[in-house]
Amino acid sequence: MRAPQPAEARSLMASALPMAPAQASAPALSATEIACLQREVRALAAERNAVILAHNYQLPEVQQVADYVGDSLGLSRRAAGSDSDTIVFCGVHFMAETASVLCPDKTVLIPDPDAGCSLAASIDAEQLRDWKARYPDGVVVMYVNTTAEVKALTDYCCTSANAVEVVRHVLATHGEQTEILFGPDMWLGAYVERQLGRRMHVWDGECHVHAGIRPADIEATRAAHPGAEFLIHPECGCTTSVMEYVAAGDVSAEGVHMLSTGGMLSYAHAAEREVKRAGGQPGNGSAAGPMREAVVATETGMLYPLQMAAPDVRFIAANPEASCVYMKMITLPKLRDSLRHMRHEVRVPEEIASRARVPIDRMVAIG
Repeated sequence: MRAPQPAEARSLMASALPMAPAQASAPALSATEIACLQREVRALAAERNAVILAHNYQLPEVQQVADYVGDSLGLSRRAAGSDSDTIVFCGVHFMAETASVLCPDKTVLIPDPDAGCSLAASIDAEQLRDWKARYPDGVVVMYVNTTAEVKALTDYCCTSANAVEVVRHVLATHGEQTEILFGPDMWLGAYVERQLGRRMHVWDGECHVHAGIRPADIEATRAAHPGAEFLIHPECGCTTSVMEYVAAGDVSAEGVHMLSTGGMLSYAHAAEREVKRAGGQPGNGSAAGPMREAVVATETGMLYPLQMAAPDVRFIAANPEASCVYMKMITLPKLRDSLRHMRHEVRVPEEIASRARVPIDRMVAIG
């Protein structure tokens, strides 16, 4: 199975993309309400001996109350190293599943069980089982954005940051002629193929958010901010299309940085230090020069921690509409209620979890 070209892929996926359940918009919380809820959440977390983990794409008020904010892999590693009895995962469902796989002795909660992932939903265990039957000698490499049932049928997991290295490892250890079944992100698969110069069988899946980040949007934003750096988060499913656009030459590579969450935050801290050394906040025609800017191609929630790290740098979304509706389903009232009532536990059965740990451990070992 070969990844189709972008326009064809969007056509194929448009009718099949899973959508978040329709929900009435919750009224905006006032600053007083946010502060009150955050105090409740922290008190309940202490009472339950719970650690609160929040993905970078969560609402700012949820990030503020978390013990740790990061990407899915970093959050899972933090979960595995926690001595808390309870893990509250403010992210999407497959992330909470991964925490359960890695921490079978802990209670894992998710504030809203409907917070899914369109990329993870683009392949299920039955589909993967059928695909493997067509290529019985193939090695399965699956992006970490998948369900536990899919991971249980997988040989190696990968992130966008290490996908090339994982596939290179497979070829080195299993033989250069090994057939590789790569999924579910067709953009990441195409990027790996281009980097390694060899074909794979690539699943036709994608994230509903990254489908909205297109070369025209990126070029227009960069043209409007010609002095800005361009940051791409390589562990984010919603930017693997941008990685492929850059590799294909559809988007200029000049000033492009493929950075993990930690790398982006390191960039922000370094940029802020440079601004301070230059004499404080630039802009407004000061001697320090124009405002330093960075265009960020990822889900828009990432702009909040970046802006907190570097208040004197302007971070600009490559596409302001690239917001994950699933991530934004987690709210402070839902977080409070989940802790209060120990509601919405995510527990992966051990027969699945034991098999799902294997590809995750292999991924971590490769680095």
